[in-house]
Amino acid sequence: MVHRDQMVGKYQLPVADHAVTVTGYQCFTGEAMATGERTPIAIVDAPASARMAVGESILQMASAPIGAIGTIKLSANWMAACGEDGEDARLFDAVEAVGMDLCPRLGICIPVGKDSLSMRTVWTDSKGQEHKQVGPLSLIVSAFASVTDARKDVTPDLKPGASRLLLVDLGNGKNRLGASALAQVYNQIGDTVPDVESPEALRAFYEAMQELIEKGLVLAYHDRSDGGVAVTLAEMAMAGGIGVAANLVGPDPLAALF
Repeated sequence: MVHRDQMVGKYQLPVADHAVTVTGYQCFTGEAMATGERTPIAIVDAPASARMAVGESILQMASAPIGAIGTIKLSANWMAACGEDGEDARLFDAVEAVGMDLCPRLGICIPVGKDSLSMRTVWTDSKGQEHKQVGPLSLIVSAFASVTDARKDVTPDLKPGASRLLLVDLGNGKNRLGASALAQVYNQIGDTVPDVESPEALRAFYEAMQELIEKGLVLAYHDRSDGGVAVTLAEMAMAGGIGVAANLVGPDPLAALF
């Protein structure tokens, strides 16, 4: 009883923010689920990576008709190379950041999760030389919630007709490029990464989206992509088969786009 899979729009592109199932064949209630992760950020700032993973999961769910944010429940999958230099402390700081601060301030809880705490590989090559590869701290967040009316679910594909696409910038114009897709293309990491600095702003945005969805005032919605606004615009345009004219403010077009 799948209502929304990953394919969106007339060209069926895999750009959906979340999945939706219905609870029965003759009803419109259901369940929504989504994931969030920002693993590359953990190389620079482990707590920021964890907060961004939670933030992404909330933003992925915001376009589903859910209602109160407290309806959303999270599952946290932690991965770390415990015992390696500094990794235990990074894991502690990241867990504390979301479990003791961010989630309580958002009004959501993490009732379940799992961990994989041996994220390293050790091997000996044909010449007898030993090697070790350590994986970065990772938090994969899975979000689940009940859906009040699956027919009101909003998808990322731009719809026909005149409309206006708005960027709601929860980063307050900082446009930090640390651990971004753009930095990775140039084999760089950077030193200033995105973060969730105001849980109250994130919660207010979610609540506003829910009100707009309930009133039927939103035609399309997409969260800001791993690749930045450029990828978000491309995905929405291709899924809808419609072009866009974008006006991105700020002194640095690369930062605004990526």
